[in-house]
Amino acid sequence: MRSWKVFEASEVLRQVKEATPEPAGSEVVVSVSHCGLCHSDITLWKGVFDMGDKKVTIDSIGMKHPITLGHEILGTVSAVGPDVTDVKIGDRRLVYPWLGCGECDTCRTGRENLCMQGRPLGMRRPGGFGSHVVVPHSRYLIDTGDLDPALAATYACSGLTAYSAIRKAMPASPDEAIVVVGAGGLGLSGIVILKAFGHENIVVVDVSEDKLETAVKAGAHKTVLSTGDDVTKKIVETAGRPVRTIIDFVNNSQTAAFSFPALARGGRIIMVGMFGGQITVPTMRMAQGGLSLIGSITGTLQELRDLVELAKRGKLDAIPYEAVPKTSINDAMDRLRRGAVKGRIVLQEEIA
Repeated sequence: MRSWKVFEASEVLRQVKEATPEPAGSEVVVSVSHCGLCHSDITLWKGVFDMGDKKVTIDSIGMKHPITLGHEILGTVSAVGPDVTDVKIGDRRLVYPWLGCGECDTCRTGRENLCMQGRPLGMRRPGGFGSHVVVPHSRYLIDTGDLDPALAATYACSGLTAYSAIRKAMPASPDEAIVVVGAGGLGLSGIVILKAFGHENIVVVDVSEDKLETAVKAGAHKTVLSTGDDVTKKIVETAGRPVRTIIDFVNNSQTAAFSFPALARGGRIIMVGMFGGQITVPTMRMAQGGLSLIGSITGTLQELRDLVELAKRGKLDAIPYEAVPKTSINDAMDRLRRGAVKGRIVLQEEIA
């Protein structure tokens, strides 16, 4: 098999050849045909998490180089362990990558994405930047039917993360303003999912006029350009009043600072993005306003199944994406790092 690995932080990925894995027990080997590229891949490639008050290296939390990144994985089953009975060689499947230990209370209640001992694909297990991945059990494989495989691959993170965040915002009246901060791949996924839920008042905030235009094409009803010093005022004026729900797909110091003052009483910010930073919160206003700051990280296996079913029923519009050969991975990573991507990039294995 071939893999593109990060050997040193912020250096170009190197292609290596290694033995194709053989499955044991309940394991399934998936030959990767498509793998979406995510901003968290860029963070892991850089090797440092911005925790606001300090920087944390991935080595300090036990993630050792070389690393095979990539967690938006779709492909075909190429080998199965002796205990596997519900998938067969040649089946095309989307892979749920947010694997937990499988034994703790969190995992047993279906929330493996929150497991304290989690070992997700593309992070603590080799991921989709390789030509093959080992999936520990067939329950993590989802049949996407006739969906476009390149688009379906993005559901494993971009789609799932947006879906789980939006579920936390429900119920909401269709005409109530929901503010989406960020019009990148995550934000665009959020827009089309809100539309699928029948929402009719989506306000999108971004620093880029081009991305706001893309957001309108995806279904945003109103937009706010988040430049200047009066972003909070512009959000409130565009929404018509202080808002009850803000979903922050950027989630850095700047977006948190202009979002918090825009909240109505009983309002909440659902904090999704991982761009780092801090927010200073007035404790009295939190209590008097009945406000909530809610973290949201990826989503559950059941939520991914539900999202795929939504797409298979034709309820989910496509976000913009571009499929590029996996051999162009370093160029694709650089474009994403520079913010020169509209929607999502999907790495595609070239057919021999």
